[in-house]
Amino acid sequence: MDLGIAGRLTRASIASPLTPLLLIASVLVGLLALAMLPREEEPQISVPMVDILVAANGLKAEDAVELVTKPLEDIVKGIDGVEHVYSQSLDDRVVVTARFFVGTSADAAILRVHEEISANLSTIPLGIPEPLIVGRGIDDVAIVTLTLAPRADLAPAAAERWDDNALYNIAEELLHELIKVEDVGLTYIAGGRPDQIRVEPDPERLSLYGVTLNRLVEKIENANRSFVVGRIRKDNADVPVVAGQTLSGMPDIGLLVIATHDGRPVYVKDVANIVVGAAPLEHQAWHIEPSVDGDMRVLPTVTLAIGKREGANAVVVADRLLERLETVRGELVPENIAVHVTRNYGETALDKADELLLHLGIATVSIVILIGFFVGWRESGVVLVIIPTTILLTFFASYLMGYTINRVSLFALIFSIGILVDDAIVVVENIVRHWRMKPGADPVNTAIEAVAEVGNPTIVATLTVIAALLPMMFVSGLMGPYMAPIPANASAAMLFSFFIAVMVAPWLLLKFGGGKQAVGGGGGHGHEGRMSRLYRKTARPILKSKARSWTFLLIVGVATVASTVMFANRSVTVKLLPFDNKSELQVIVDLPEGSSLEATQRVLIAAARKMADLPELAHIQAYAGTAAPFNFNGLVRHYYLRAAPEMGDLQVNLKPKHDRDRASHDIALDIRARLAGLDIPEGASIKVVEVPPGPPVLSTLLAEIYGPDAETRRNYAARVRQAFEAVDFVVDTDDSFGHPTQRLRLSIDQDNLEFHGVEEEAVYDTIAALFGGISVGYSHRGAGANPVEIAIRLPKADLGPGERLLSTPVPGRDGIVELGDVVEWKYEEASYPLFRHGGRFTEMVMADLAGQYEAPIYGMFAVEDAIAAQDWGVDGPPEIRYRGQPDDESHATLLWDGEWEITWTTFRDMGGAFIVALLGIYLLVVGQFHSFKLPL
Repeated sequence: MDLGIAGRLTRASIASPLTPLLLIASVLVGLLALAMLPREEEPQISVPMVDILVAANGLKAEDAVELVTKPLEDIVKGIDGVEHVYSQSLDDRVVVTARFFVGTSADAAILRVHEEISANLSTIPLGIPEPLIVGRGIDDVAIVTLTLAPRADLAPAAAERWDDNALYNIAEELLHELIKVEDVGLTYIAGGRPDQIRVEPDPERLSLYGVTLNRLVEKIENANRSFVVGRIRKDNADVPVVAGQTLSGMPDIGLLVIATHDGRPVYVKDVANIVVGAAPLEHQAWHIEPSVDGDMRVLPTVTLAIGKREGANAVVVADRLLERLETVRGELVPENIAVHVTRNYGETALDKADELLLHLGIATVSIVILIGFFVGWRESGVVLVIIPTTILLTFFASYLMGYTINRVSLFALIFSIGILVDDAIVVVENIVRHWRMKPGADPVNTAIEAVAEVGNPTIVATLTVIAALLPMMFVSGLMGPYMAPIPANASAAMLFSFFIAVMVAPWLLLKFGGGKQAVGGGGGHGHEGRMSRLYRKTARPILKSKARSWTFLLIVGVATVASTVMFANRSVTVKLLPFDNKSELQVIVDLPEGSSLEATQRVLIAAARKMADLPELAHIQAYAGTAAPFNFNGLVRHYYLRAAPEMGDLQVNLKPKHDRDRASHDIALDIRARLAGLDIPEGASIKVVEVPPGPPVLSTLLAEIYGPDAETRRNYAARVRQAFEAVDFVVDTDDSFGHPTQRLRLSIDQDNLEFHGVEEEAVYDTIAALFGGISVGYSHRGAGANPVEIAIRLPKADLGPGERLLSTPVPGRDGIVELGDVVEWKYEEASYPLFRHGGRFTEMVMADLAGQYEAPIYGMFAVEDAIAAQDWGVDGPPEIRYRGQPDDESHATLLWDGEWEITWTTFRDMGGAFIVALLGIYLLVVGQFHSFKLPL
């Protein structure tokens, strides 16, 4: 008898003393890999995003596009590995974003952009400063965030003594300790205000003493210089010579002589107020906790965001950080300051991995019990050894392939348990059947023959399963890294299961009672078990008659086709990935451009109070005018650039999922309903943002509007937004163009400028220092303390056009001249922001989906129906496209993007690869049965 590959492997191992050693070695290397594999909640996707920030001072958005944006886009588009180029042009600034293909090294991406920009700086117009290049990647996402706030159980008076400045100083010291932890990556502080020595000039006193603001700035800058000028010889040694000094505090600055007036010196303190304290209030953060009376405690706060290095184990790094925190907490953090762990991706990754490993164990035990009932308990004991061994070897393969333990890779193992056990069941059942059929034969030879009998079909079955899984390896885009662990781990599990089934299973059967009769099983007609008899009774009447066989196939075919109707009539809805049960949500608040920080604060606090009685709420962090620590979703959506007074974030932290009944998605729906009645300014938007179950996108439902000119695009985008808002399950609708605000323009009166003999540079320097402030250096405190910035700027309350500011002196030909004598001021409309994608102008309408239909395809069709119902007049509705930007922009076009793009790419790639897989399966089956017709 030709034993084949399987039979020969069984013959070599069934009685070999190496087999148990091989089994033990497999378990040990698997356990070692399980201990070494990094654990993460989500697959680590490398999708580098490089932002190029340009200060286009003095340029309107329309001019900035032509002079700055387009040349930069041309440079960036030519860089190897760039997949998408986005740009946003506003008055006085430009942001160009290069998104690289998935899998590109973040360091390589940043380096390429730097090199190309540096090599083509000549294309940047004269007067435009060199671009600032900021690269972000998945490892810049903080895995741990620590929020410092006064303890909520303290009396209000005790809590109020800790403002955001004091908390920032504590956080800064704490951060210096935490970065000592091994494998810590990017760290930063969100919220809070550092110390600052602020020189606040008084325009009236400057005029009184005849001192210009330029002179004040120059004096403090020069007085705070220190540099090495050379070396001298002293006592046969080289001694460096240092010129200058550094200002050590308020007295040093105040006593600087800036001029003389009526024969006596004029000091800095005579013309300016010197304030030592916190930096001006340009952003603010709070820690908000529900109190026992149903209200909320609103406390000042700062948050430390701590990332990890590439490839580091999030669980290990997070544990080390928290251990270090406990070590230094008593030394650096006062007792009446609470440190809240508001994000711990190490803990959530460990919980998710442990939960899925538990399910893995439950699935294994379930299969063992089933085999015990239907094959035999000794045989189920064999399977109880084989499945964990196979899974452990798969962990070892996963470690070699560079994967991590996350919810996707563990899902692959849970998914594969049902198929990886097939080889073992077939081999074990056939060996038992042969032993029963030949009770007096040598059990070893009988087992070898039994394995050889089913060996080739088992190999073909294993390869066909792998061929069916492999298409998922060829999905491109952001979804690729999410799906890749499934075919990789499942295919490895199938290969290991085959070798263990034909090498280890026969040896184990012999040890568990080789050749003895076992309960259950199946063989020939005289050796049938319960399942075999049941199958025979069911199948024989169908197979006995040709008419019955065709009738049965027809019923199955009709039922299959009929089941697809359930998708068409929406009795069964679809979604690319189900929502996961997370412990964090985000509420994004955008007020109309130009809104004050105080207005943003009011909306944020009001929104937080709407959530006060949520039973699942742990606490909230509110950030106004500054970005909250971003997650992977925020990385893709550029939430880290949200640093304007009209922008606010609420980071909503929920209780652990085992302490609450509702899932995070249900809570998000509840929060959205609560916020629907919130009183907000006209033009403001509030969005409830969940951590997506799969790869993040700019927006779940995203329509890009293309057209011949800006006005056409905005008009069509406004109508499309109306169509979005007409659909009840389309929520959180927003657009990209917003509502432009006014801005103040100060222009020079050239006639008066010439008459008074004033230099334009002096006027511009004065205006810049008055309205924007200027940093003139640092005061070095020594003793390891951080230097304190010295800044010259007016108090926020004094900022505004008026006689007082316009009386600020500027240097003229014959003495000082008031600023108001040489400048004119007026208000003007700001420009609309101009967005471009792939080198084409576009406007975007964005929304989310909530309720019964949460896949983008439902929202798209509903919006298209609403568009069709509108009266578009002679111009007609926009052309609808599902793929690719339009070639002809003479007419308005709507291109669907967002989650639809990922859905389309995923099914396109899987469909194409699956056709190839079907061909491969066909060839395997033809090779096994030597028939072209039978596989069909």
